[in-house]
Amino acid sequence: MLDQVGELIREVAATIVLPRFRHLSTDEIVQKSPGDLVTIADKESEVALTRGLTALLPGSIVVGEEAVAADPRVLGRVGEPGAVWIVDPVDGTNNFAAGKTPFAIMVALLRDGEPAASWILDAVGDHMTVAEAGSGAYRDGVRVKTRTDDPGAAALRGVVATHYLPERLRAVAQPNAAALGEVTKGKHCAGYEYPAVALDEQQFALFWRILPWDHVPGSLIVREAGGTALHLDGAPYRPTDSERGLLVAANEDIWRTVRDTLFPDTSIL
Repeated sequence: MLDQVGELIREVAATIVLPRFRHLSTDEIVQKSPGDLVTIADKESEVALTRGLTALLPGSIVVGEEAVAADPRVLGRVGEPGAVWIVDPVDGTNNFAAGKTPFAIMVALLRDGEPAASWILDAVGDHMTVAEAGSGAYRDGVRVKTRTDDPGAAALRGVVATHYLPERLRAVAQPNAAALGEVTKGKHCAGYEYPAVALDEQQFALFWRILPWDHVPGSLIVREAGGTALHLDGAPYRPTDSERGLLVAANEDIWRTVRDTLFPDTSIL
């Protein structure tokens, strides 16, 4: 099924998403909420993916970003028993709408609430990163593994997405981030940030708002590549979680170095 889902995602990218990249009219871009856009490509991509995924796995259900936007009750189906697909039809929509990269298409399969497989397609670069629980992570068919060493805080590069952090945590994290080698605000595309950790283009990423379509696919990829994705208090990440902060890192030692550098007093977490 890994290949079949990958082929479906590539087909949707080629026929729906990429033809509209840099060709959207103003009436094809809508603001769902302040700063959060949706385009006709998002909507049509989700419809096509939903149709294709449920055909591949009869009886499965789909929790897509746009379906939840239309009916928030759909989000509650993430933890249901059986097969549940998580779909982000265009991750990085604001980039896509602005005619910029990166943006991606992301899909994950949950079985009885546990991540079983995931797919992230860099639509412009045509790079597919996939993972299957217990079988590793692969980029364009080549197995990827995260780094196993911890070079120390001053040598680490990664993302601290402060926009959604509670003010009390932001006030601590922002000055402490200077002790890390290089900290960015990210590229506003989880479909870029997670593979970048798996490929050692960066060693960590800190998020707060963790909706399932943004984080279930990538967190499985990072874990299957040898990395870790834990809440700031060290608790395991679950697909039904939506806040509490999520720190993703290439390995457990780097995770602890980053967490303790940003938040030396863990009692505030």
